[in-house]
Order: sequence, then C-alpha cells, then structure tokens
Amino acid sequence: MKLAGLKSIENAHDESVWAATWVPPTETRSALLLTGSLDETVKLWKPDELVLQRTNTGHCLGVVSVAAHPSGHFAASASLDSFVRVFDVDTNNTIATLEAPPSEVWQMRFDPKGTILAVAGGGSASVKLWDTATWNLVATLSIPRPEAPKPSDKNSSKKFVLSVAWSPDGKRLACGSMDGTISVFDVGRAKFLHHLEGHFMPVRTLAYSPTEPRLLFSASDDAHVHMYDAEGKTLIGALSGHASWVLSVDVSPDGAAIATGSSDRTVRLWDIGMRAAVQTMSNHADQVWGVTFGPAGGPGRLASVSDDKSISLYDFS
Repeated sequence: MKLAGLKSIENAHDESVWAATWVPPTETRSALLLTGSLDETVKLWKPDELVLQRTNTGHCLGVVSVAAHPSGHFAASASLDSFVRVFDVDTNNTIATLEAPPSEVWQMRFDPKGTILAVAGGGSASVKLWDTATWNLVATLSIPRPEAPKPSDKNSSKKFVLSVAWSPDGKRLACGSMDGTISVFDVGRAKFLHHLEGHFMPVRTLAYSPTEPRLLFSASDDAHVHMYDAEGKTLIGALSGHASWVLSVDVSPDGAAIATGSSDRTVRLWDIGMRAAVQTMSNHADQVWGVTFGPAGGPGRLASVSDDKSISLYDFS
C-alpha cells in the first residue's frame, strides 16, 4: 500500500481548512470532496483535478465539521456559530437549519443508513441525534458523570464531546472527549455501555473499521492512535510516530490501512496488520486537521486539509 501525491491546491480557502469529507457519487455525478474552513465557507471540489465546483456560504463563524449523507444527495456543515446547515449538494438549497446553544456543535456523522445525524455536543457532555426525515431531535445520548472524580480533574463533572463515529452496522456510536475518554453507546436503546480508557488528552477524531465492526481507531493530542475492541473494552494497540497531536484519522475502504493527520504537519499511512507507519507525506506547511479516504468502489483516493489553507489529494493503492 502506498500514497502518491496527485495534486495540491494552495489557498483553497481564505483561512485554515478544518474539515473534509467525500460526498458519495449519485446516478448523475461522481463523488465530490467537501471542505469546511475558518473562512466560514464550505466548498465542493471535483476530485480528479481538485476543480472548485461551488462555494457555499451561510455561516457567520468558522466551519468545524462537514458530513455527507450516504445517498450523496445532501450534506451538512457545523460551525462555531452553533448552527448546523443541511443542504442539497447539487443545488445548495437549504434543507434544514439545526440550532444549538453556544459551543455545543462539533463533529458530525450520518449513520450508515442515513436515517440519523449525530452531532458531538461539546459542553453539553452529550451527543445529539437528529432524524434526517423530519430534522427533529430524536435523542440525546448523555455521558454519565464519573463516580469518583480524579483529583486532577478540574472539571470532572462534565465531559466536553469533540468527536463521534458510527459502527458499520449503525448499532453503536462512539464519542471522544476533551479529557481523553471515549464513550460507547447502544443507539437503539439510547443506552450508555462503557468507556474506553487509555488517552489522557483530547480525542479529536474517531473512526470504525468498515470491515471489522468492533475495531475502533482514535486520534488524540497525546500523539498516539489507539486501536480498540470497542465491544470488549480492550486496547488492542497503540500506534506512535507522530511528533505532536494527532488531529484526524480515517480507515481505508478495504480496512487494511489508516491515514492520520497531525499538528506535526505530516500525513501518515499505517498498515493495520503490521501496526506500523509505512509512509509519511509532508505536503503541508502547518497542522493537518483532516484526512479522508475516497468512497469504496471509486479510484483509491485520500485527501488532506490543513491550517496552511491548502488541500492535498493522493492516489492510494
């Protein structure tokens, strides 16, 4: 497995690019790359040459997360303005606007079937679940308070939730917190199951393996990527190699590799079987906030976005 640089776009946005995801292909068009930036815009790119297809406005503060519905027809952007905007990918028409209290909108993910949008609730110490048919709030998954706060926890009663990930079957939801805890929920019963321990600094991204439903990867400011058996509550492996915070992680569609982006300015490709980094890419001049593999079935692609305002596109084979 290896990455080969295809194209980089400098100044893809006017400010730091904090979020990226792929919009799946539809009957009438191929997959698109979706990026969100501190410049308050969301941009859609044709992935072959990173040609800008459209710029979406509508937020009045930076965009912290973007998510695409599995149908490829609509997507969502979340902003520091505490709004989630759901929009039609091809027309940019607004489908819904979801409002939250300040600092309660962070990372978002659609479930695999596309029926629910999960939004990491930041200071609310919860994950909000929105029904994608009605855009009503249907559940709030609250993280239980720790029974015995550690002396080091200045804010032990609250967990600031930064990241969310769905298991491939949509039955489990994991969320990562500022204190390093990962919480796993049974979505059907809206029930907290357990914590996954091991990190002691913020967990900014989580990703389940698409091929191993119990395997969860976490990226943390402690410079490590952890592999968990999310059902058995066990830490299977810890991948080290980044020199600073690991800000993003994604799993390849075949489940054989992960990519990570770090504040050490690099993108790394890891072989899951070997549990080792096999390649380091140094295309960016600042911290790498997002890495995202292209959809299954298409050409092997990986994209990365950075505080340096650029987007890089790689061939993955």
